[in-house]
Amino acid sequence: MRPRTLLLICGVLAVAIAAGLWSRSYFTEPVTAEAAAAPEAARLQNAALAQSGGKPAVPVRVAIVKTATLPINRRTIGWVEPIATVEVKSRVDSAIMEQRAREGDFVEAGDVLFVLDDRETKAAIAHEEATLKKDEALLELANANLERAQALAAKQTVSKQSLDQAKAEARAAAAAVVADRALIDATKLILSYSVIKAPISGRLGAITVTPGNLVGENDSTPLVTITQMQPIRVTFALPDRDLDQLRAALQAEPPARVRVFSKGQDAPRAEGRLNFIDSSVDISSGTITAKAEFTNQKLELWPGQYFDVEIELGRQQETPTIPTVALQVGQGGLFVFVVKDDSTVEMRNVVSAGTNGDATAIADGLQAGERVVVDGQHQLAPGMPVTVQ
Repeated sequence: MRPRTLLLICGVLAVAIAAGLWSRSYFTEPVTAEAAAAPEAARLQNAALAQSGGKPAVPVRVAIVKTATLPINRRTIGWVEPIATVEVKSRVDSAIMEQRAREGDFVEAGDVLFVLDDRETKAAIAHEEATLKKDEALLELANANLERAQALAAKQTVSKQSLDQAKAEARAAAAAVVADRALIDATKLILSYSVIKAPISGRLGAITVTPGNLVGENDSTPLVTITQMQPIRVTFALPDRDLDQLRAALQAEPPARVRVFSKGQDAPRAEGRLNFIDSSVDISSGTITAKAEFTNQKLELWPGQYFDVEIELGRQQETPTIPTVALQVGQGGLFVFVVKDDSTVEMRNVVSAGTNGDATAIADGLQAGERVVVDGQHQLAPGMPVTVQ
């Protein structure tokens, strides 16, 4: 080969090598911190992937466990019942002459509802008053005879037997007067039954008998029913494990707050105070019955209605707290998925200390700073790799 040709070939090779080195330096980006950390993240991800049997990482959202002071609330189902209900009935056999009540009216204690026929009773009183006057006249005569007998006995001009007879007649006449007055009082009491008044304040129900109809003493069907609406109470039941806290809530000053909610509503319908705990636990259900009183000024509650009931039993101080959506229910009770440092999840049983809105206090099972899954739990199993979004 000629020397000139050899030099040409060497020159071409040198240019090609220089061009390759220049293009590599031009198109290669500088190494960043993220790029430097990528091998470590990839190593952890590959390790988790290998541990899970090659399953892909599941995208999830997490929340940090924080400490907070939360009210200890219990939620259950309760029903509204009146404090007092009275069935109004007639106490005498008579006919209704006048109806002053209307169905659905609100009445006060003492308001007149019905007026019955009282003519027979008034005639009986007139007869008894006449008998009283006659017996009072006989009493005056008996007292006069007694005075004369005592005067004659002092002069020893009348026998002791005559004196004793005069005393007996005077006492009998006095007793007759007392009996007449008692009979008049009893008849006047019966007369008062002809005006039927409301025994309590409340709302009238349906009126079953109208004027002109005969009513009997203590008929099986009431004339009308009065239901007390203000105040009113809500009855509910809690598990017996809450008994100690429930008793403390009742003894607090003021007693524990109780709120009722309509189905699907976040705003409370009414708010009252705990005022009663039953004296025994229901053996069949393991629950204790409690009641709360509500002023019901706007008639928000109606007897027979069912509501969600929430009662505050105290406060949980500086307790690990998580979003309620993180809680799952399994055969062993409540649990959450905890994201570990190696980007895998651990299923951990927890004990709830109460819920307040969207937050739940955890009595056991979590510590502040840990991460719990709040979205994507349905795709998870223990040990699976996850990607936190």
